[in-house]
Amino acid sequence: LLGQILDHWFESEPLKATLATDAVIGAMASPHTPGSGYVLLHHVMGELEGRRGAWGYVAGGMGALSQAIAHAATARGAHIFAEKAVCHVLLGRDGEAQGVALQDGTEVRSKLVLSNASPQITFLELIPQEQLPKDFVQWIRQVDTRSPVTKINVAVDRLPSFLAAPNARNGQPLPHHQCSIHLNCEGTQLLHQAFTEATHGHPSSRPMIELCIPSALDPGLAPPGCHVVSLFTQYTPSVLAGGRSWDEQARNAYADTVFDCIEDYAPGFKASVIGRDILTPPDLERIFGLPGGNIFHGGMSLDQLYFARPAPSYSGYRSPIPGLYLCGSGAHPGGGVMGAAGRNAAQVAIKDFRHL
Repeated sequence: LLGQILDHWFESEPLKATLATDAVIGAMASPHTPGSGYVLLHHVMGELEGRRGAWGYVAGGMGALSQAIAHAATARGAHIFAEKAVCHVLLGRDGEAQGVALQDGTEVRSKLVLSNASPQITFLELIPQEQLPKDFVQWIRQVDTRSPVTKINVAVDRLPSFLAAPNARNGQPLPHHQCSIHLNCEGTQLLHQAFTEATHGHPSSRPMIELCIPSALDPGLAPPGCHVVSLFTQYTPSVLAGGRSWDEQARNAYADTVFDCIEDYAPGFKASVIGRDILTPPDLERIFGLPGGNIFHGGMSLDQLYFARPAPSYSGYRSPIPGLYLCGSGAHPGGGVMGAAGRNAAQVAIKDFRHL
């Protein structure tokens, strides 16, 4: 249990609760949920420029990371076709992958296919079900993809000024503006209460908020004096109580709750807002192909990790379809911007390719 880990190392309840947010981030789970301690450890894996457990901003925004990978690939002869939706994987006589068919009818032939899509899209939409073992299909269908996350992107005309650490007179970013700011987490019980509300189909009345201001470190993201604020919030159920969907009214009502909370910590924040983009779990699924809106392509619970990710006997990146590999967040070791699943899958694919 996460609580036991935190109680062993720390005494301060606000510090424990702040750390606890990284144990439930992206997970429909409470700090009291068994196994939640793993998600915290997952978030402090690895290193950044020699610093263990450190995180960083990507200059130019997260898309710049994808562009860097794309440029490295094209420099070595890769061809990249953006905005070309894949319709299905092409299969040979023996059921092996032979390329992909695009929605516009184009067929791209290849000896190997690596899918960065979720296991649900890869195996339930892009492959004929009769080509897959029934128990495998059943396992993929049963993967817990519940997500509590609503992401809100905000444009503001001035830097937020927090009561606990007011802005400098010149309005320049201070050290805390360049970090991840966690709100509504003075105690783990607050997080548990927010989780409990969502399990009953209600967006949290006091949501857990992780607030970042990337423009504080990367001024090119916003006009002079203005900033972009990224709000990673939870808990919001995919389907609201009574089977209601997330219409515009529900979206704005929840966002207003989030902004009211921020206003309590940083008076004047609401008046500084120029625009906002609200992405609920169904929006994250529709726009980014995240099953259930889950940023990890499936819960990072102990029953869906290691040898069981995405399914037992298929944690080694190979799939029931020869020549088809899973290389995204739904593969071992799971989600996060670290590239481990992709690197591991590429090594397996290269090893197999040498024998073709």
